[in-house]
Amino acid sequence: MSDAAAGGERVRADPGSAAAGAASGAAPGTPPRPHPGAGLAAAASHPVAAVPGILGAMTTPDESVRPWGSYEVLLDEADHKVKQITVAPGKRLSYQRHSRRSEHWFVVRGTGAITLDGVDTPLSAGASVDVPVGVAHRMTCTGDEPLVFVEVQHGDYFGEDDIERLEDDFGRAG
Repeated sequence: MSDAAAGGERVRADPGSAAAGAASGAAPGTPPRPHPGAGLAAAASHPVAAVPGILGAMTTPDESVRPWGSYEVLLDEADHKVKQITVAPGKRLSYQRHSRRSEHWFVVRGTGAITLDGVDTPLSAGASVDVPVGVAHRMTCTGDEPLVFVEVQHGDYFGEDDIERLEDDFGRAG
């Protein structure tokens, strides 16, 4: 978006207006190009898309449905992996730890609580937390809407067999 002066006031141009196109350096009458992630934000805000697998919502090839919700792998590199994780209301991840990776979580939407080595801390949209290697952790959705957070894993291995489940509501600990 760009600002334009009109009658001494600052006016924010609508991104779809000709003024925005002109202010961006485009030829007059040329619509501005959409932001590369614009469609993703709209899709992610759809209430059914928030919990894939519920009410017939579709999953993508990089998405995995779990008993607590789902996750989608956004990026998978040699030294890091990025996931968007959605936890259904009233559900929680396994209480687990990893020996070969740390994690950073950023809450995008919803309310929840993280448990780090037995200590519960409430989290909501905009909050972030670091999970060091070897620290027991879990995320719980405490609200009435799905909890969505982005997880950035950093380390030298990201396989499912680097999960030591200490407790699990779905019988997967052991």
